[in-house]
Amino acid sequence: YLGLVKGRSPLLKLHEANKSNVMKPRIIAFYLPQYHPIPENDEWWGKGFTEWTNVGKAKALFRGHYQPRVPADLGYYDLRLPQVRERQAELAREAGVEGFMYWHYWFGNGKRLMDGVFDEVVKSGRPDFPFCLGWANHSWYAKDWNANGSKNDKLLIEQTYPGEHDYRSHFEAILPALKDSRYIKVGDQPVFLIFDPFKLPPAFIPLWNSWAKENGFPHGLYFVANVKSYECRDKDEVLRIGFDAVTFERLREVYTAKSKFHEILNAAFNRIVLNRPIFTKDYRKACLRLTNREVDRCDKVIPTLLPNWDHTPRSGERGLLLTDSTPARFKEHANTVLDIVKHKQNKLIFLKSWNEWGEGNYMEPDLKFGKGYICALREALDEQPQQ
Repeated sequence: YLGLVKGRSPLLKLHEANKSNVMKPRIIAFYLPQYHPIPENDEWWGKGFTEWTNVGKAKALFRGHYQPRVPADLGYYDLRLPQVRERQAELAREAGVEGFMYWHYWFGNGKRLMDGVFDEVVKSGRPDFPFCLGWANHSWYAKDWNANGSKNDKLLIEQTYPGEHDYRSHFEAILPALKDSRYIKVGDQPVFLIFDPFKLPPAFIPLWNSWAKENGFPHGLYFVANVKSYECRDKDEVLRIGFDAVTFERLREVYTAKSKFHEILNAAFNRIVLNRPIFTKDYRKACLRLTNREVDRCDKVIPTLLPNWDHTPRSGERGLLLTDSTPARFKEHANTVLDIVKHKQNKLIFLKSWNEWGEGNYMEPDLKFGKGYICALREALDEQPQQ
């Protein structure tokens, strides 16, 4: 694997930790560190609330709707337990996943949420499994839907960008993780994803790169922009402002029709004819829009694997929902993405996600499919021709 960095030769020296991944796909799975009580969730949603609360109370909304989804091997786990985190790493290795991208929450002025699990991973050195960070730089809202389809958003906590002093505090807070030998790199640059790149202040990337260079990373960080569109102009824009790579979040594109008329028609068909939530799509058809060979073959674009999606445990009838996802169909999707990166130098792939149970978006074993998705990804990887 050769890391491509602006202004450098493509024959740059590989980082020692990446040597075993030469010419192999590098699959990084998004990881939600939410499955344990925190005071803020107690205040907002009730004592003891975790993501399992939504998962456990989910209901099937139509015949054949797979809800509730029940975890198998790991059960309704608590991420404060190191044994759980070790087992997650074992399952991820079994699937062929290189490491986890832990979602990271920094709201400004030093305010963090759900940081205890990752801090313990860094402090303890366990599990001995690669990781990196993705900054979920967005405000949190409670969304209440009205009978007429409108919604009321109640702000729970606001994402702010107070300035250089706070950016420095943020950098220093994650510096021990960046220096950890497990941290995932491209070449010699630690990978750091930004959920909403267009909200990032212009000074942020230059400042962080300068501080990274002062702390032993001569080429700074490898900043990845999460872009919510197909548009190449968005890719070019974020690259111009200092990002090293782009990943496209295309899920909402799956539900976008040619016109407002077609959107209304599709919604009516789902609700009246199929008696399903209005934002329902077939998984296999959706996968055709989750990849774009022309765009994704660029070395500065990181494609995404999506095993399944069902937001109804959180959003009810208004949730985005993909139907008829199976391990076999996921394997087809994985083969497409693996084929796209086959001839690329940058073979990073993001897997969305490892354990987003409240979004029906996970790889972990459940009672219906067992380790089916894990085995499907492993098979897809093993069947790839050797480069």
